[in-house]
Amino acid sequence: MKKGIHPANYRLVVFKDMSNGTQFLSRSTAESKETVVFDDGNEYPVVKLEISNTSHPFYTGKNVLVDTAGRIDKFNKRYSKKTK
Repeated sequence: MKKGIHPANYRLVVFKDMSNGTQFLSRSTAESKETVVFDDGNEYPVVKLEISNTSHPFYTGKNVLVDTAGRIDKFNKRYSKKTK
């Protein structure tokens, strides 16, 4: 690695997939004000993810429609044909 261009504040962070509750520990520079107790009993900052490799259809092999914040309902409501 080149010196002086990479961040120096790497620390252990728990990433939590909010769609299925899976957590994994990794190093990151991501900021977080929330903390969580991980499986090893230690407390770490937590970064919440909407989707990760444990819930993404490409990695799971399942064609699951992920609807975050009702986007599909909003789309259908906005662009549906109006009946008289």
